[in-house]
Formats: sequence, structure tokens, C-alpha cells
Amino acid sequence: MALIQTVAPENAEGEVKEIYTALQNAIGMIPTPMLMGSASPGLIKMQWEGIQYFTTHPTLTFSLLSTIRYLVAEEYDYAYCTGFNKEFLKKQGMSEEDIEQVRRDPEQAPLEDKDRAMVAFVMKAIKTPDAVARADMDRLHALGWNDRDIVDALVHGVSMIGPSILMKAFKMDSAC
Repeated sequence: MALIQTVAPENAEGEVKEIYTALQNAIGMIPTPMLMGSASPGLIKMQWEGIQYFTTHPTLTFSLLSTIRYLVAEEYDYAYCTGFNKEFLKKQGMSEEDIEQVRRDPEQAPLEDKDRAMVAFVMKAIKTPDAVARADMDRLHALGWNDRDIVDALVHGVSMIGPSILMKAFKMDSAC
């Protein structure tokens, strides 16, 4: 049982109701991290703006971002988002074996070379930020990524860490 009071979809009003409606229309559900965010209307608005930013990103693909979210959720034992993003990966054509391979070695993800390199970079930066070097940046630049792309991809990965802690602290993290 959650330790905080959230806004149920049937009780939502104002911006929270608008966000819930948009989520329901887009993916057919209200993800638990968004329900958690409803406890603070300003927070859910920020979460929604972040989702909108990344869903319209000019270069970071849905497959790339889903892979990043899945791997960061795995790294931080974030059960809800591990399951949630695993389902996204399956809908994009990845098999259980593909997903297991990605988990073991992000550089083997069934993505384009430049996307695999970005996933590997994000996971390196999340696991060992002090180990990131100029050579990592040069490799990404050589593959066509620019600094905005690199920063945005890493921010996307890092943005999974806070909710993983919040969901556990408020007893809302369970597999989807």
C-alpha cells in the first residue's frame, strides 16, 4: 500500500486531469510514476513536460530512449519501469532473447550502430561517471551525435534514478 495519497483518474481535476487524459489517449493507461507525481501538481506537470520533450526529440528515437529507460531501471532495480519498458521493447520487435542480450551487453542491442554507442555511453556514465573521457565524446561525435543529443540522452537516463528511489520510498514500486 502506497505511503502517499495520489489522485485517482476518476478524481482528477485541472492539469492533472488533462495529463491523465493525454496519457490515456497516448498509451491507454496512467503509469504508476505519473500517479505518484499527482501528489504534487507541479511535479506531475514537470514529468509531463519531460515526456513531451523526449517524445518529440528530433534525433533520439523511441527505441533508443526505451532501451535507455529499460537498462537504467534494471541497474537501479526499478521493478515497475523495468517491466513497463520491457513491454515497449517487445512491441518494437525485440524478443526475450534480444532483451536479455541488451541487459548483458548494451553494445549488442538490436539498434543502429550510433544508437548502440549512445546506450553504451549512457550506461557507462550512469555506472561510472568519473570514467567518462574525451574519447567517449569523440566516439559519439564521430557517429554523428552532437552535444545536445549526448546531454539529452544522459539526462533521460539519469531522470530514471529519482523516480526509482521515490517509488521505493513511497512503496509504489512493483512490476507492471
